[in-house]
Amino acid sequence: MDLDAFVRALPKAELHLHIEGSLEPEMMFELARRNGVALPWDSVEATRAAYAFSDLQSFLDLYYAGAAALIQERDFFDLAMAYFERAHADGVVHAELFFDPQTHTARGIAFETVLDGLERACGEAQARWGISSRLILCFLRHLSEEDGLATLQQALPHLARIHGVGLDSSEKGHPPSKFLRLFARCRELGLHIVAHAGEEGPPAYIVEALDLLGVERIDHGVRAVEDPALMARLAREQVALTVCPLSNVKLCVFQRLEQHNLKQLLDAGLKVTINSDDPAYFGGYIAQNYVDTARALGLSRVELKRIARNSLEASFVPEALRQPWFERLDALPV
Repeated sequence: MDLDAFVRALPKAELHLHIEGSLEPEMMFELARRNGVALPWDSVEATRAAYAFSDLQSFLDLYYAGAAALIQERDFFDLAMAYFERAHADGVVHAELFFDPQTHTARGIAFETVLDGLERACGEAQARWGISSRLILCFLRHLSEEDGLATLQQALPHLARIHGVGLDSSEKGHPPSKFLRLFARCRELGLHIVAHAGEEGPPAYIVEALDLLGVERIDHGVRAVEDPALMARLAREQVALTVCPLSNVKLCVFQRLEQHNLKQLLDAGLKVTINSDDPAYFGGYIAQNYVDTARALGLSRVELKRIARNSLEASFVPEALRQPWFERLDALPV
């Protein structure tokens, strides 16, 4: 079995996927035509040509412009179904989808429109491919805490349909400590907590996310290597890092994939997972991230199985649901 086939055979969970970031240019233009939305680009080719990012903010500017094509409940359903079809082909058995309601409610799209479309797709993916899923509401950190609290208020009638909350968007200058009240309220409501930290922001942001927000997973976290005490803590507490290698290169966190520190994190005993982040913009879905990273860093098949196991262990599902996945994983020869 070659590497590509082996990676796709690994039962794996995707824990860091922004569903709006799976909006391929072809679908973007299809939805824009369907909804009468004008895009900043005149063709699919011109859109792809704009995918030369210098940092996180340059990506976000394009990301938010593309999201303007998402208007109807059907749009969010179609978007998520396109992702799930690719995820199934990549061997994903469970996906935890980030969604950004503030990106849409600021444009006059109802919170329910977004949630209804995504949830319907989650049900369809379960029925069609057996993929289980969870929805994680992410707050935009470049906006105020008050804006986040207002979004949480909108979510309250729907909490049975939302499994956790996260913190994403521009990291620099927006530390986790900016959102103390918001995440305290989320913890009171019994929601799972995750947050982006240590991508462009310093290791101190990871510490704040752990100590002040009470996160269960760190999204990215690659700058933890700059703080030996933090590295020891993450290894000791087995806090999962949802690392996104192709994203990190595309956004210039690392200049080349061969320079990525994922293996260093893994060798230090950290609970590393591999994910695709915003795959339509960053050059590959989850299997491509596994394959390209394995080749660039010389990861063994035993290490790839360990990373897949980490993802299953770090998912927000009951142990009974994980057990058949573990059995499949253990049975896969290396």
